[in-house]
Amino acid sequence: MNMQERRRQIRSLIESQAQGTVADLARRFTVSAVTIRSDLAALADTGAIVRIHGGALPPSDIDEVPINVKQTLYHAEKVRIAAAAAELIQDGETVILDSGTTTAEIARQIRGLKLRSINVITNALNIAVLLANAHHVNVIIPGGVLRRKSWSLSGPQAEQALRDLQADRLFLGVDSLDPEIGLMTPYVFEAKLNALMIRIARQTVAVTDSSKLLRRNLSVIAPVEQVHLLITDRAASPEVVAAIRARGVEVRLV
Repeated sequence: MNMQERRRQIRSLIESQAQGTVADLARRFTVSAVTIRSDLAALADTGAIVRIHGGALPPSDIDEVPINVKQTLYHAEKVRIAAAAAELIQDGETVILDSGTTTAEIARQIRGLKLRSINVITNALNIAVLLANAHHVNVIIPGGVLRRKSWSLSGPQAEQALRDLQADRLFLGVDSLDPEIGLMTPYVFEAKLNALMIRIARQTVAVTDSSKLLRRNLSVIAPVEQVHLLITDRAASPEVVAAIRARGVEVRLV
């Protein structure tokens, strides 16, 4: 079997089985794990699959995978984005950390900041746990209904709690960003909560790896113009970056 046919079959298997591991694919095609990793990398570059630790998923399934799997995707990019985001935080500020794996990396950065005191509002239980023993951080959780796969809280209770709060800066994790349509998420309740976060924050900083740019999703959170700063990785398409900047958004590539 030649390389092109093997990769076509790998893609088909991952789509039909909702995932594929390096070990299983190597056994099936009687090739080395190194060869399969090369195949998966090539397929991921075309957008046909999404790489995860030890294998791959169909791109259509990526919004529904558990957070412990999501955090392995584009991990190096997320760490760089988080480090750049954390540099913005000043002593005494109140910041909002939206749910997500990139914002969780920001929480890890916050743990090491040499600050006397900051307030962090978050709707993500995993982020609250990360910051629970950081003595310079006061954690505020608005409550709401738990979405287990993301450890995030949303719904009317969360919205009501946020209406009485104000923040200096929002770090908004982005599921999808299209310059023409705006910021998007698959989850209606989270879209409403994110829109409210934008309203109560003086500055909105969108944080996302470049794979989310030009993706589209069910619920629109806000137009791109409501973002003050986008921090993303250097693999972002220059054309997309230019289109975002043309709408008055500062874009920082890391």
